[in-house]
Amino acid sequence: MTVVAIVFWVTVALLVYTQVGYPLLLALLALLARVLGRERSSPSWEGELPGVSAIVAAYNEQEVIAQRITNLRSLDYPPDRLQVIVASDGSSDHTVSRARAAGADVVLELPRGGKIRAQDAAVEEAGGELLVFSDANAVWERDALKRMVDAFADLKVGYVCGDVSFLDAGGTNQEGLYWRYEMWLRRMESELYSVTSGNGAIYATRRDAYLKVDPLAGHDLSFPFNMVKRGWRAIYVAEAHATEKMAPSIEGEFTRKRRMARRTWPTVFGSGLMSPRGYSPLYALMIFSHRILRYLVPFLHIVALAANIALLGQDWFYVVTLALQLALFAGALLAPFVPARLLLVARYYVVTNWALAAGLWDWLRGERSPIWETVEGTR
Repeated sequence: MTVVAIVFWVTVALLVYTQVGYPLLLALLALLARVLGRERSSPSWEGELPGVSAIVAAYNEQEVIAQRITNLRSLDYPPDRLQVIVASDGSSDHTVSRARAAGADVVLELPRGGKIRAQDAAVEEAGGELLVFSDANAVWERDALKRMVDAFADLKVGYVCGDVSFLDAGGTNQEGLYWRYEMWLRRMESELYSVTSGNGAIYATRRDAYLKVDPLAGHDLSFPFNMVKRGWRAIYVAEAHATEKMAPSIEGEFTRKRRMARRTWPTVFGSGLMSPRGYSPLYALMIFSHRILRYLVPFLHIVALAANIALLGQDWFYVVTLALQLALFAGALLAPFVPARLLLVARYYVVTNWALAAGLWDWLRGERSPIWETVEGTR
């Protein structure tokens, strides 16, 4: 076997493992844990529930901020144990006045500095033992907060992320399908050890476990692995439900994913994610499989395509593999004209992976601002 053939088959194996093999491995390990009776117990709070500070970082969210506060106030949690903080990141609209009118306990008027620094400022004002975070356009189910708080009765838990569903606006975006797959992976990771990433719609941490991170990075990726390195568990609570509107078009999703990727790469390269120090062997495998390999997918596809082309003429099988690769890209190109579900999924896969590569390019050429904008159609 030639060097090019080895490169091709290793690359294909990594792609298949990332998308299919890793989920199957998680399912097998979870089944084995259940058979061996190693399922984790779920302790409950005794006595008074802990004080909670709910933090919403907002930039020009006048259309949804009152709804977010009203939703938080309606949750099944003692009102005297819940503090609501809105951190306005330099909003130029009526976000601040509407947050105050809606009944937020604390409204911070901050200069534009990005979501992370707005959240840091809010934490300084927080009086709760637990800190919960939410996007301004998220809606939580009535028991969501209580479900997350219950998880902290386990003193080993430092971080909790809930379940988020994306509302389908009837457009071309297939994020909802991908997110159901992602939530399943998190459920398995959490059951076995700890999650490798969270989401901005619904998550929480202990006040004394909160970590100030690089404002370019964000909490979703930085918090879970850092919690594990510091001796905490980072878990997923499937029963804590939230919803958000997804970007209606795949073009809007590309913009969102590209912006997220600009935060992903500095976390990958500069914050210790790839260092195994502080990881158990199982968690190191999870980080490698679900995070590092996942971010390498667009580049693995490029290598597989180039190697496949170089191998044409050596065996008929390489004609078949090249045809399969080209069919994926052709399906993505055809989707705007023939919006069949299979073609839309192919387009989503190609476009969102291209967003990872585009985000890396942005970061390498110096686009490193912590400032963020909302994607049209998500409010």
